Amino acid sequence: MNTIEISNLSKFYGKNRGVLDIDLTVREGEIFGFIGPNGAGKSTTIRTMLNLISPTRGEIRVFGMDSVKEAHKIAQHIGYLPSEVFYYDDMKVKDLLNYSASFYNKDCSKRIRELSELLELDLNRKIEDLSYGNRKKVGIVQGLLHDPKLIILDEPTSGLDPLMQQKFFQLLLDENRRGKTIFFSSHILSEVQKLCHRVAIIKEGEIIKLQDMATLKKETYKRFTIETDHSLEEALGQIEGISDLFVSENLYRFIYKGDLNPITGLLSGIHIQDILIEEPTLEEIFLHYYEKEEEK
Repeated sequence: MNTIEISNLSKFYGKNRGVLDIDLTVREGEIFGFIGPNGAGKSTTIRTMLNLISPTRGEIRVFGMDSVKEAHKIAQHIGYLPSEVFYYDDMKVKDLLNYSASFYNKDCSKRIRELSELLELDLNRKIEDLSYGNRKKVGIVQGLLHDPKLIILDEPTSGLDPLMQQKFFQLLLDENRRGKTIFFSSHILSEVQKLCHRVAIIKEGEIIKLQDMATLKKETYKRFTIETDHSLEEALGQIEGISDLFVSENLYRFIYKGDLNPITGLLSGIHIQDILIEEPTLEEIFLHYYEKEEEK
């Protein structure tokens, strides 16, 4: 069964494109990654899904219900964390969360306490006294306090320190084990790799790739920066999987996809002054996909 079904979704802001002909399904019980750089159409897709903005054309069904005609029914079972959270500054955290809980026909007090303790959130502080990271924690609790079936997250980790990010990821995994479906929008590839079962890549409002995470992990990319007094340009040019090769005197920089042994075999026989191997940025990965699309 599919929790989310998006068919031919397009959204225009006047003459400006938001998203174009999006077709997407999210299965019940999966963690689905939705990745793309800023401005690609991630938030537009989510806001349309939540009926916060109206589609120009197309259809979205959530839990089998029309996202526009039955939005009030769908909302009871969705937890949503937007990329930016804004609250009344003079309210206490507990008052804000209790007010949010009042929209649901259930007692959410126990869940509020559990989530606040997990995220180390002080319920007695005023919103105006909270850091950006703590405001994001309020948003997380607010989105999960009613035990929703579907959790929609738009750039959820911004503002959280690394330790709190790990707690948050574990919380999502626990929720998923309890049968919750999670739609996770991000521009950080490593986050998606840790959590998601499948992923869609969006470019300029269009889905350009949809694949399961096992396949994506096989397509692991590394960025190499090598400093050596040996000439490597010709040898590197013969290794399949190297792209974006940059050479400047003794410095070689490139993106590599594939088995690392050809690279390590080449480097084992030369004197290396310095080497750095790291994950490329998501934007660099996107450029790879974008170039492949443009070549078609």
